[in-house]
Parts: sequence; structure tokens; C-alpha cells
Amino acid sequence: MHDTYYHPKDLAHFADVGKNRPELAEKFFAWYNAVFEDGVLSAREKSLIALAVAHAVQCPYCIDAYSTDALEKGADLDQMTEAVHVASAIRGGASLVHGVQMRKHAERVGM
Repeated sequence: MHDTYYHPKDLAHFADVGKNRPELAEKFFAWYNAVFEDGVLSAREKSLIALAVAHAVQCPYCIDAYSTDALEKGADLDQMTEAVHVASAIRGGASLVHGVQMRKHAERVGM
């Protein structure tokens, strides 16, 4: 087995981020938990959004966590896959639209 930078078992230690500044971690986790409660969006919908964002920011811990969470909240693989495609389309579009900046720069330098 190859050693990698990301170790799936590390996800279980997420709460350890508060060891040195527990008051800050407490505030973060209170807010984080409130965000994921049912609201105008269901907890399931929020989980699918989180899964999509996890792919966009390329966080393997988040991908694992929200894949599990989405399944537990009743999402199926088709919905999860579609959410990932939405994130990919937005990320791809964001990359492409920066091509406008490249083109303007190239025009300014006369190439």
C-alpha cells in the first residue's frame, strides 16, 4: 500500500483542530452544525451541495464525509453523480471564463 498525504482515518480527528483554541472551534462547530440543519433547504439537499463543493475544492476528507452523509440522508448515486457534474461544470466554466482575461492581456501586449 502506498502512503499518501491524505489518510482517511484522519477525518475522525477533525475535532482536534480545537485543542489549542477550543473557544474558536466551539464557535465554528456550532455554526457548522446549524448550517446543516433542515431549513429552507433540506439536510439532504445541503449534503448534496456539500458533496459538490467538496469536489470543487478537491477535499478528499469532505468527499468521503459527504458521500456517506448524502447516502445516509437518502440521496442515491445518480443524484450524487449529478451534483458532482454540476460542480465540475461550474469549475470548468470558471476556468474557461478566465480565458477572457488571457485574451485581453494578449491583445494588450500585442501578440
